[in-house]
Amino acid sequence: MKNDDMHSYMSECAAEAARVARGVTAEQLNGPTHCPGWDVRTLVNHWVLYTSHGLEHRALRKQLSEELTGRDFTADPAWAGAYAVQLDRAVAAWDEPAVWEGEVDLGMAKMPAAELASMIIKEMAVHGWDVATATGQEFRVSDGAARLVLDVVETHGELYRQYDGFADPVPVPDDVPVFERALARSGRDPRLAKAELGH
Repeated sequence: MKNDDMHSYMSECAAEAARVARGVTAEQLNGPTHCPGWDVRTLVNHWVLYTSHGLEHRALRKQLSEELTGRDFTADPAWAGAYAVQLDRAVAAWDEPAVWEGEVDLGMAKMPAAELASMIIKEMAVHGWDVATATGQEFRVSDGAARLVLDVVETHGELYRQYDGFADPVPVPDDVPVFERALARSGRDPRLAKAELGH
């Protein structure tokens, strides 16, 4: 996949993530999610940290500070607006062609920048769906972005399962939309969203 296409999908998923974040109410932050052991607040903090601050830091080849990794972003009532601003900064940081070249030092390993970017886009979309599902919303992506997410899930699924990031794949019919197939391969049941929304 061309880097320009990936950047377009990054921008698309960031805009959708910002929209979903604005739909989360303060009362919902203490509510449950389908992610074992995580309430909405924990899920949102993980999502905000890695898909906005982490995304920008990877572009700049910088490590996340302890202050950022330990911050409760939701303690700020305006966290959703701050997340949207930081997402814009992160997407802009990847708008330089040179950023997609070479490798990013992850501390214990190095990874090609474009591959890492694709994995963060997957996080943005899949955790965006997690947040949306837990708060009675939908997370919508284009077929192109969904295919990117599915490709990442299929390529790195076993790695994510080693670190408990994914559960075992959920069986779904072959004719489900691409994004639902990606969710199912990541161990999520795409029917949860329909049940939450009363479909």
